[in-house]
Amino acid sequence: MTAAESMLKSTPSEIGFSVDELAACIDACFECAQACTACADACLAEDMVAEMRRCITTDLNCADICTATGKVLSRQTMYSADMTRAVLEACRAACALCAAECESHAGMHDHCKICAETCRTCEAACARLLGASA
Repeated sequence: MTAAESMLKSTPSEIGFSVDELAACIDACFECAQACTACADACLAEDMVAEMRRCITTDLNCADICTATGKVLSRQTMYSADMTRAVLEACRAACALCAAECESHAGMHDHCKICAETCRTCEAACARLLGASA
């Protein structure tokens, strides 16, 4: 059981989703934020760093959006469906954009391949939760 799942199960608040789906999305958001941050850092170490600027910026933007989404999803007291949909849609879009950018470098850089896969996982987790909130 992850920390997110344990915390959600221990809250006295009513949860707006299945605990398993919500915890999986929270975990995916924070894992994606870490992967994107690490990918941006690895891009900075590449010899052709100037060619990686878009990837670095996209990675960092995605990491920030994923972190914010994970935090908002962790707050279930006074749950707001509108706020939740907004952050999930933003996160899903950011992950799709970041995955596409990293996929364009995945043949040359393993860190981009890993990041793209992690972004796709987070994108899917957000989409599942959006489907559950409809």
